[in-house]
Amino acid sequence: MSDSDSVSADFSVGGTSAHRPTLMGTQHMVVAGHYGAAHAAFTILEAGGNAVDAGVAAGIALGVLQCDIVNVAGVAPIILREAKTGQVQTIAGLGRWPRLADPERFRRENGGHIPDGLLRTVVPAAPDAWITALKRFGTMSFGEVAQPAIRFADSFPMYPLLAGMIQLHEAEYRRWGSNAAIYLPGGHAPKIGTIFRQADLARTLRYMVDEEKAKGRHEGAHYAFYKGDIARAITAYHETNGGWMRMDDMAGYSSDVAPAVTRIWNGVEVSTCGPWCQGPVLLQALSLLEPHRVEQLGHNSLAYLHLLAEALKLAFADRERYYGDPRFVDVPLDLLLSEQYATGRRKLIHSDKAWITAAPLTALPQLPRDTSYVCVIDRHGNAFSATPSDVSFDSEVIPGTGLAPSSRGSQSWCDPAHKSVLAPGKRPRLTPNPALAVKPGEWVMPFGTPGGDVQCQAMLQVLLNIALFDMAPQDAVEAPRLATYSFPDSFEPHQEIPGRLNVESRVSPEILDGLRAKGHDLVQWPDWTWRAGAVCAIVADQKTGVLSGGADPRRPSYAVGW
Repeated sequence: MSDSDSVSADFSVGGTSAHRPTLMGTQHMVVAGHYGAAHAAFTILEAGGNAVDAGVAAGIALGVLQCDIVNVAGVAPIILREAKTGQVQTIAGLGRWPRLADPERFRRENGGHIPDGLLRTVVPAAPDAWITALKRFGTMSFGEVAQPAIRFADSFPMYPLLAGMIQLHEAEYRRWGSNAAIYLPGGHAPKIGTIFRQADLARTLRYMVDEEKAKGRHEGAHYAFYKGDIARAITAYHETNGGWMRMDDMAGYSSDVAPAVTRIWNGVEVSTCGPWCQGPVLLQALSLLEPHRVEQLGHNSLAYLHLLAEALKLAFADRERYYGDPRFVDVPLDLLLSEQYATGRRKLIHSDKAWITAAPLTALPQLPRDTSYVCVIDRHGNAFSATPSDVSFDSEVIPGTGLAPSSRGSQSWCDPAHKSVLAPGKRPRLTPNPALAVKPGEWVMPFGTPGGDVQCQAMLQVLLNIALFDMAPQDAVEAPRLATYSFPDSFEPHQEIPGRLNVESRVSPEILDGLRAKGHDLVQWPDWTWRAGAVCAIVADQKTGVLSGGADPRRPSYAVGW
């Protein structure tokens, strides 16, 4: 175990072998990355709101409760399914680079890297994504669904994972006084069980609610953030401190609403967001796995784990070569998801040898600049899946707002040849990628996870656990997992560790030795490490009407249902 893994394991949630039960209900259910957000969504459902109302309430609350890895002014990709029509839609929830963004400056002054701070800020997309979801698919106002988040911003008890993450990034928080004032109250990292307050953030949310009352349902809250005092505070700070964000960047932003990208695998319709995020990696990896062969290998057998690792490497290789903002680059998604393409790619997988593009390195994978997740199914059968994100330790908090506007520019490149090279008005290639799977006539399942580049990998394994090995959702999310790092990391400085394969230590020593013998540069994760993601899922049985929820104990995820 590395020193870095030891540090992260110290504040990992669920560091025992105890298993939670699969929660079941018949009316409605929510699973979220924090128990407070799950309860917030449940109160909305109990008050008569639908899945979208509840999901938005949880998403905003996550920006308060998990403010180290989710920002109210961050990103919020959404995927949802309307029960009446069966249509699956996506809301991009990903901001664009400001018009003044200058990649040449990074090449000239920063060695082709994107530094921490204001200059990696893209337009905050989450507020628009939440409000768009409410307007298009919800039944409640912004003010109604924002109340739980406001209460949490006033105060909540510090919990182990947040305390540990603030301590881990204490030096980064100290770089800016506005960040330190919130996250290092009294000059030090807060202790578990102490009351944590975000007074400026509470005032920001209350201002949005007040403006909604004054200027109209939904529109008033949107105006407050993108054209009102919040936008003016953000852009004034950028102008004064050398940032690129201006009022026209804020006022001109809107989130795309579009059909999901879907591929049928073993009779299951799996849907993701488009190639502006890494979502289609999940579909490409599935396309390389022939169901009967995978099932015959046996769950988490040596051959099974090796096959998953090799399929994921190929899918991520295509992500690096092709994915980017479709407004700027041509992504041949139809080809990448075709059976003809998958057939050719399968031939590159060798059953007895790991594919390594270069000599293995001794570097450690960097900690993911992380995210959270929420899924909801309501009494009507509507399904909601969202992955809100953005950290608070790599860019300045705008004084007086409690907001650290989206630093997602860290997922762009300065290399002119890369599909995700930054450009004014272009979106970075996003790691957060909610998903939704449907087996027609049998079940519906929204699912997702935090974890940076581990997200698609953890989601793939949980989906196989449920769709192929018939596991209950809780068993599926608790099963041991692996992750490969044989591709450039999505975050600056885009580190690659060829051959590296991390596997949770609950896998037997004989299988671990077998993976090493096949050439994998294998490193054992400690059990229940938060680095392996924290998958949340709900399975709605369309025959019985029973809802079953799985909440990953690797983080403070929680399921609430009725």
